[in-house]
Amino acid sequence: MKALIFEHFGGPEVLQYKEIPDPSLVSGYILVRTKAIGMNFADIYRRRGNYHLAGSPPFILGYEGAGVVEQAAPDVTHVKVGDRVAFVDVPYANAELVTVPVDRAIPLPADIPFEQAAAILLQGMTAHYLVNDSYRLQAGEQILVHAAAGGVGQILIQLAKSKGAKVIGLTSSESKRAVAMKVGADEVYLYDSDWVTQVAAYTEDQQGVDVVYDSVGSTLMDSFAAAKTKGTVVFYGMAGGDPPRIDPRMLMDTSKTLTGGDLWNHITSLSDRIERSQQLFEALRQAVIRIDDLTTFPLSEGADAHRLLESRKSTGKILLIP
Repeated sequence: MKALIFEHFGGPEVLQYKEIPDPSLVSGYILVRTKAIGMNFADIYRRRGNYHLAGSPPFILGYEGAGVVEQAAPDVTHVKVGDRVAFVDVPYANAELVTVPVDRAIPLPADIPFEQAAAILLQGMTAHYLVNDSYRLQAGEQILVHAAAGGVGQILIQLAKSKGAKVIGLTSSESKRAVAMKVGADEVYLYDSDWVTQVAAYTEDQQGVDVVYDSVGSTLMDSFAAAKTKGTVVFYGMAGGDPPRIDPRMLMDTSKTLTGGDLWNHITSLSDRIERSQQLFEALRQAVIRIDDLTTFPLSEGADAHRLLESRKSTGKILLIP
């Protein structure tokens, strides 16, 4: 099979598109021929050496995708050859063939394109637990979404609007502001502005938002400043650097809440994955979520895809197509 591999850590130039042996099929696994592969910042971090990679070179990136079952181990009975499936948290996805644990194989309905499945699952399930579990968002509440033009940010805005929330976004440029406004944000401010003051002034009582979704990390104290008394900050990423230490006395004095979020604590079984994915697929059908801003690269041009994602000039999801 062909795969996008690298043999040592570094920039996008270390990536190579090469012929390597097909993966071996073992008990409890299926072999999937990929049709679309989702890219995420974790791929950048792993390529650079910031995240631990098990095994030895050649390394293969990628953890999210969709395709067709080509083989199934003899003990796999509920998935058959020819089935359409999608997956997240499955390594070595940047390849034509991927072995997928059967308990992570999400059935893909015929009316959901492979590209949409690869674009929505990881970031969509993240947005889903953020508005339903980390903080159960209610109609009429006011929220602030960091990185509003990113993959999670765009879906988070749309799910929040479907619940009747008022959404304020934060982006790094006017072009990204336009993207966040297009998917439904009520207002969007730029990071290089006095956004804490602007957010408070925009809220109905000028006291701040009910909840802030912070995926940047280094902005955590400003997020608290933008949250009203008795408000909540949901911390779920560090794209902008490590967060500062939080003094519990500040939480006591302001009656504010800090909670964390990690997707893998919310999808611990196949039934979790299927339930959340089905809700996302239905949201696509009903146009509650729209994923129009897809950028695709042939898998053979994966290095260029990495350059674009690393530049932070992209909006929405980047896909690799075998």
